[in-house]
Amino acid sequence: MNSIKFDSAKKIDVIPLGRVAIDFNPNELHRPLSEVTTFTKYLGGSPANIAVGLARLNKKVGFIGKVSDDQFGVFVKDYFKSEGIDISNISETKNGEVLGLTFTEILSPTQSQILMYRNGVADLQLSTEDISEEYIKNSKILLISGTALAASPSREACFLAMEYAKRHGTMIIFDIDYRSYTWKSKAEIAIYYSLAGKMSDIIIGSREEFDLTEMLDENNDVKDYQIADKYINYGNKIVIIKHGKKGSIAYCEDKNAYKVNSFSIQLLKSFGGGDAYASAFIYGILENWDIKEALEFGTASAAMVVSSHSCSGAMPKVADIKNFIESKREEVITKIDWEARV
Repeated sequence: MNSIKFDSAKKIDVIPLGRVAIDFNPNELHRPLSEVTTFTKYLGGSPANIAVGLARLNKKVGFIGKVSDDQFGVFVKDYFKSEGIDISNISETKNGEVLGLTFTEILSPTQSQILMYRNGVADLQLSTEDISEEYIKNSKILLISGTALAASPSREACFLAMEYAKRHGTMIIFDIDYRSYTWKSKAEIAIYYSLAGKMSDIIIGSREEFDLTEMLDENNDVKDYQIADKYINYGNKIVIIKHGKKGSIAYCEDKNAYKVNSFSIQLLKSFGGGDAYASAFIYGILENWDIKEALEFGTASAAMVVSSHSCSGAMPKVADIKNFIESKREEVITKIDWEARV
């Protein structure tokens, strides 16, 4: 068991807030994007993928966001509804803003790139008027994606949502989810990421994302545990710092730390795993599992998604993840010293 408790009277388990996009993944693999001629369309955007992942795990999921007032907006709402995700707090843009488009390139199982079209996007038009205090009050978790902090009015909407969450005992998970577009400077990134990190209860990001949050250059000698100590002192219960192929470390408020490795699988692509990891890990937290068990569950879900063509469409169900773990019989989570390096 873990020390994180939720109010069972709250009707919604998780409300992600932020980016919804359209992913176009290439049907012709292992070639540059310039040579690809056909794509398959999927729902995309990190918080949207996490919403689908949690819905597949039988959690009650809502969403706060903006979509375009066109057929792609219809596609998103219909997809969410088909997954059982509440769309009552998703609204359409009024001034022609569109959904972001993401074209992915899969050069090899370990080499992937993403080409994003993000000018005049709908998700960044979310405003304070779109944030319902009652909606957040009735949720156990509010998940904030760092991309939503990149510009106004979405930025202000995020902080208002977090204020409501604090007021009503709704846990805040901050997924740093850095994307370079829209941000004006590293100083701006650090200001808003650190503010969100001070308000959150769980914070998840790569070491590079934490370096941006702390305004650290790539040659810094700050250790992971020092960053974790800082955010735990702010009130976070769990700090997860990722290091790509080297794995990640989860630091908990009780001063336990866990090294997280990957399951051995046949990769298809190198993106989408983080969203699967987050959704399955959050599921474990909601189920009051031991942190180590929740981490293993998230790691297994990530492995399953990076071996699949899509992200949202490949999000697995509970039984699938459990069967995957059983079939692998690998020890991917180990308890380590607080000050250990990856």
